[in-house]
Formats: sequence, C-alpha cells, structure tokens
Amino acid sequence: MSNEIVNRVANSSLITIDLADYAPKQSIAVLDIKKFLFEGIFLKEKEFRTALKEFDFSIYKSKTVALNCSADAIVPMWAFMLVTSYLNTANSEIHFGTKEKVFQQIFTDNIDAIDACEFEGKKVIVKGCGQIPLTETLYIAITKKLQTTVSSLMFGEACSAVPVFKKK
Repeated sequence: MSNEIVNRVANSSLITIDLADYAPKQSIAVLDIKKFLFEGIFLKEKEFRTALKEFDFSIYKSKTVALNCSADAIVPMWAFMLVTSYLNTANSEIHFGTKEKVFQQIFTDNIDAIDACEFEGKKVIVKGCGQIPLTETLYIAITKKLQTTVSSLMFGEACSAVPVFKKK
C-alpha cells in the first residue's frame, strides 16, 4: 500500500468559481447633485442650470460615475437627465445610486455577461469566502446564470461544499 497523498480535489472535474474575479476593476467616482441644489435642499432651475454650466465635468472624463442625491429633497427626473447630458460629454459611464449600489450593479452585470456554455454539464463550486464582501444578490445572479447549464452547483470549498442544485 502506497503512502502517497493524493489530492482528489485537484484530480476531480470540479470547477471552482471565485465571484471576486468578476468584481468591477474600475474605480467609481461619485457625483452627488446635492451640491447643485439651492442651500443643498431644493432645486431652483435657473441656479441649477447655471451651476452645471460652470462645473468642470472633465474631472469625470472616461470614468464610471455613481450619480445620486444625498439630500432629502424632491429632485425632478429632468435634473438627472440634465446632469447625465453633461457627463455624457465627458465620456463617462453613468449609473444611478450610491457608490456601493453602483459597484454591486456592475458586479452583477459582469456575472450576467458570463458565457454559461463553458460550464455546460460541469460540476461547479462557487467559493464562499474571499477578499471582497459579496452580497446575496451576487450569489443569486450566479445561480440564475448557471443552473440551466451545469450538472451540479455547489457553494463553499471542495472539502465542504454545500449542494445547491443537481440536474436529474
């Protein structure tokens, strides 16, 4: 009998997916339109338009921007459209929400862009731990993406995977 240690996980057909690999690589700049509101609390159209014209949107050139309003104010939809029109001239990628929400949305979009065909009929484990905090939304997205193509889907590590789905 051989005393050789065999790594059965490495020799198995399991594929491990680390969701952190799909995290947004770009930094996300924040543009809070509160700074363009009168006294930071309400929108006066003329002053709002003037403030936007005087603002240097080039600082957002080719950046991903989280556009939001942190003030507890009623902001008409056209105001976000107007700010977006300025950001468009700076070739910005614009999303509505806080920096954290935009990060999660881009993260989810990256998961949605996965070519599920490369996992056709495979046994897949989605890692449960990592360097980046992962939300339930991301685990839901990867499950929705892969369930119809994989033969089995698990969560965790190969040594202690929790079965999630197995094709019959």
